[in-house]
Amino acid sequence: MGGHQGSSTERFSSATWFSQLCTSARRFKSLAPPSLETAVRSTSGDSLVRRLGLCDLILLGIGASIGAGVFVVTGTVARDAGPGVTISFLLAGASCVLNALCYAELASRFPAVVGGAYMYSYSAFNEITAFLVFVQLMLDYHIGAASISRSLASYAVALLELFPAFKGCIPLWIGSGQELFGGFLSFNILAPILLALLTLVLCQGVRESSAVNSVMTATKVVIVLVVICAGAFDIDVANWSPFAPNGFKAVLTGATVVFFSYVGFDAVANSAEESNNPQRDLPIGIMGSLLVCISLYIGVCLVLTGMVPFNLLSEDAPLAEAFSSKGMKFVSVLISIGAVAGLTTTLLVGLYVQSRLYLGLGRDGLLPSFFSRIHPTLHTPLHSQIWCGIVAAVLAGIFNVHSLSHILSVAMLVQQMSDPRIDDKTKAQV
Repeated sequence: MGGHQGSSTERFSSATWFSQLCTSARRFKSLAPPSLETAVRSTSGDSLVRRLGLCDLILLGIGASIGAGVFVVTGTVARDAGPGVTISFLLAGASCVLNALCYAELASRFPAVVGGAYMYSYSAFNEITAFLVFVQLMLDYHIGAASISRSLASYAVALLELFPAFKGCIPLWIGSGQELFGGFLSFNILAPILLALLTLVLCQGVRESSAVNSVMTATKVVIVLVVICAGAFDIDVANWSPFAPNGFKAVLTGATVVFFSYVGFDAVANSAEESNNPQRDLPIGIMGSLLVCISLYIGVCLVLTGMVPFNLLSEDAPLAEAFSSKGMKFVSVLISIGAVAGLTTTLLVGLYVQSRLYLGLGRDGLLPSFFSRIHPTLHTPLHSQIWCGIVAAVLAGIFNVHSLSHILSVAMLVQQMSDPRIDDKTKAQV
């Protein structure tokens, strides 16, 4: 009898727990008005500090979007799309503008919260959807940060080797990585060091990290403008004919490839709680950074395809070799500097966004509360920021870019398979 009652109690407890879990998963977040949200945070001492102006937000979006890809991806896609790569970037930019308009509207309606896409999903759908969005974002950001830091280490070593004193004397475990266990692991020391330095900058405060981002972003934008202006004098319009040698299908395919060159604008939405005037500046910052990126990418495409016939473009360093073939080797050095600056800002902003996402989930109780703690003097989510740096540093220290891309692919498939909204038939197809 007692055993029967015990098993009944266990079943009742399990049913109650499952019922509570389902109820929690279906609940959504009702966001308070901006003034009330800000007042609550300020009173509790749990708020970030508002120090980002409109210019800072625009540079934040540009810093997240334009990396080394502006010097490489443009030429890679141009080999297939020809001069029509310009249309590829224009189409991808136009589709991103539609996405950015949604972000801009939501940012203006809910300007006093951190979390970006996670928070918007939480308020529009439910908790389980928001958490799955967070998991997907973190897979992307953590592995992306590790991959970018490995690329940054390689570019930094390549830049150093331009000086005769360093050429050929930098070991693999500092630059590209020392392969272990048949290439599955790749030991690298420079990538974790770079991540530690950028994490330290971010921990100092949003004003300091914004200043570093602004300087590095301005540097790479100036370099891109110099590249465009220098190449404009060597354009042969005959190279633009035929404009789409492989047809419009290749142009559309190119648009799908370059779409991800613009996705950094969502970083602006995650800085809502640190913006001086979020309701006005966030929409302008999102759209402004995107339009600047579209203009720069199109300018580089026109110069690149005008200088060299598309079928003669190099696969690894198309822009640098295009200028070298014209006798302008100094531009190749500028491109290397621009690549380092571009990867640095992309990595810096990526780490910044990660910590704000962890902060949002810590506040909502979906992660341990220490992720939500704000340092009383630095006004940064110190625990979240350090955690993001550690995860990226561990991944970057033992995996190369190729292995990281495979890990991301497998993780994304597992995440899709575990999504309760996907039926069994779809899972079987995956």
